[in-house]
Amino acid sequence: MNISYNWLKQYINIDVTPDDLSKALTSIGLEVGGVEEVQTVKGGLEGLVIGEVLTCANHENSDHLHVTTVNVGVEEPLQIVCGAPNVAAGQKVVVATVGTKLYSGDESFTIKRSKIRGVESLGMICAQDEIGIGTSHDGIIVLPAEAIVGTLAKDYYGIKSDYLLEVDITPNRIDAASHFGVARDLAAFFALKDKTVKLQKPSVEAFAVQNTNLTIPVTVENTDACPRYSAVTISGVKVAESPEWLKNYLLIIGLRPINNIVDVTNFVLHELGQPLHAFDADKIKGSEVRVKTLGEGAPFTTLDGTERKLNAADLMICNAEAPMCIGGVFGGLDSGVTETTQNVFLESAYFNPVSIRKTARRHGLNTDASFRFERGCDPTNTIYVLKRCALLIQEVAGGQISSEIVDVYPEEVKPFEVEVSLRKINTLIGKAIGKESIETILGALEMKIVSQNEEGYVLHVPAYRVDVQRDVDVIEDILRIYGYNNVEIGETLKSTLSYSSKPDSYKLQNLISEQLTAQGFNEILNNSLTKGGYYTDLTSYPAAHSVKIINALSSDLNVMRQTLLFGGLDNMARNINRRNADLKFYEFGNCYYYNADNKKEGETLAAYSEDFHLGLWLTGSKHGQSWTATDEKSSIYELKAYVENIFKRLGFNLRKLVSGEFADDLLSEALTIYSPRGHKLAVYGIVHPKIRKVADIDQEVYYADLNWNAILAELGEYKVQYAELSKFPEVKRDLALLLDKNIAFAEIEKIAFETERKLLKKVNLFDVYEGKNLEAGKKSYAVSFLLQDETKTLTDNQIEGIMKKLQGNFESKLGAKLR
Repeated sequence: MNISYNWLKQYINIDVTPDDLSKALTSIGLEVGGVEEVQTVKGGLEGLVIGEVLTCANHENSDHLHVTTVNVGVEEPLQIVCGAPNVAAGQKVVVATVGTKLYSGDESFTIKRSKIRGVESLGMICAQDEIGIGTSHDGIIVLPAEAIVGTLAKDYYGIKSDYLLEVDITPNRIDAASHFGVARDLAAFFALKDKTVKLQKPSVEAFAVQNTNLTIPVTVENTDACPRYSAVTISGVKVAESPEWLKNYLLIIGLRPINNIVDVTNFVLHELGQPLHAFDADKIKGSEVRVKTLGEGAPFTTLDGTERKLNAADLMICNAEAPMCIGGVFGGLDSGVTETTQNVFLESAYFNPVSIRKTARRHGLNTDASFRFERGCDPTNTIYVLKRCALLIQEVAGGQISSEIVDVYPEEVKPFEVEVSLRKINTLIGKAIGKESIETILGALEMKIVSQNEEGYVLHVPAYRVDVQRDVDVIEDILRIYGYNNVEIGETLKSTLSYSSKPDSYKLQNLISEQLTAQGFNEILNNSLTKGGYYTDLTSYPAAHSVKIINALSSDLNVMRQTLLFGGLDNMARNINRRNADLKFYEFGNCYYYNADNKKEGETLAAYSEDFHLGLWLTGSKHGQSWTATDEKSSIYELKAYVENIFKRLGFNLRKLVSGEFADDLLSEALTIYSPRGHKLAVYGIVHPKIRKVADIDQEVYYADLNWNAILAELGEYKVQYAELSKFPEVKRDLALLLDKNIAFAEIEKIAFETERKLLKKVNLFDVYEGKNLEAGKKSYAVSFLLQDETKTLTDNQIEGIMKKLQGNFESKLGAKLR
């Protein structure tokens, strides 16, 4: 959320720099992501100056250009070629001199000395939209005759500098989603050191009802969805452009001014955190407002021109005949304030957060109003905000308050009552904080002490603090205002001994992380919440097995992930799109599953399960571009080596693991690794092209999924053993075998170790040949065998005997022939 430094200081009497203010906010839990100096107009009109057109003649090589000379307050007038149809001698204009940078949205360009149709031009005479002070491009800006030549444009237009603080509001702190809310926390923080610091709330004492000529009754039919609805009318307003002060406040925080009525409602929203809605009172048919739900599928056209089909639970603000607005979410096309509006019906309400959240998600809408309502606004503040907004509308648009305030509030929302003991405060914080400091903080945070004794307090916590309903919540608030850094670290450490079962998962994760990082991998960490659309039409991870999120924040975060694959692909796509295409990623994380077949009565979680996995992703070139090595693309064999190295590092004997071919709708070609007992430990292969297409990745991606829990379960059976190097030599023998194409090297390796268990140490495939001079359907494997006796030197007879047995078994079991 964007917070204006100058705007913020309207509500608190402090004198600190923007950077110090940023540090203070971060220390009290409102983390500031950045501080940026800004102006009400981007670029601050730097380099622009007021000039006078001295001469204006037609360009001899153009039928629409003019050649002008312009006095900008320097010794020599500037010759400027101008294409505006309204340029003329004697005008006062805004000139961008050579070197000036102008902005158009996020893009910018610099004015340069140039030739236009053969005539030199030393600047530009500007239109409103070219310098950001308006939207007109009908012609150049023509200033009043009294404008002084040489005046800087930023001084003429009164451009103000400010600092924009980007405050990251957590979902539970909607009370701080306004300038006044942030100021309230700051006042509590600074008041601990300086008792003169006070929170300054705008006064509404001037509010008065001038007449009751525009009374519009309100009926709330669904008080569960709308516990409080307040309104007032203002007649005789004049809709026009907002004054500079109002436009500047909105522009600084990134809002586009619309008109004075709408701008005031937006100003109050960001000032006090309460959304409001202004209706054209003359468009309220039957002169009455009804807050109710409509039938399922009822059509309604919203402000963006989209016709939406309503749900029977959507709360609507209606007149006597038709709906006008989706309550708390989005306005209607035909009920808002326009240039012809003269009378305004102003709404300030409190809507049920759950109702608003569901409606917003159903229609895919996310507005400033719904953002606040669905997290919980202040139900006790609607009248004050209504008065504040009405007074500001009178200030900028005139008019009279023409009705008593309507306040439909059938059941008062009570504050939360919380008991908190001093002992628990000091125990949890780890330091004894004086009662005076505690009471100062509680008072500044508007937590009312209704009773107290030597042991603690009974508090009434404001209804808008939806996140503070327990004593520990109060203590957390006291600590964040007191300051985490003000709690000293003691000289003693209290601890208890704990037993960690073997194997230690965290230790092994670090071990493998270090290994992969050393091999050039980067660790990634993705959200466990993901897009349900990934699992649509998948058979390997059916959508029906997804753990769905109730009231999901968006369709991109509506299920728990079943596989790590998609998160890594998103990371790869982001990097590839930024010209970083050679990637190696790994991630440890949980995957979640729902299986309706496992449901058990009385056991809510029986149908749910989770597994801890390790994912590896590989794409691009094996080595970065270098003169020392030729470019070589990553391959499935490279990934295989990384996977096998993980198993080796964990102490597995690779010869005892079983591999099998595998393919599904995620991996087009893959191998699965099983334990000797048949438990699936890992799968690795080539990501299916259709999955890459979903992620918008054109290059091959290789992926490995290791079931970490299954691996740890097997790990107890394997031990890393060390042995002295043998004093006796190894013997290597090779065989060239002619085999059927469908025979894998793993079968050769398995038969070899079954044939000679003691002396055979290693089997290696060092060449594969398919093509000329071979029978159809055949291939040639060149395989080496490493033999060694650790107690004595092998004899020729022993070696020959082993090789004959190997050859014989290959022939009988695989149909192999010696080439």
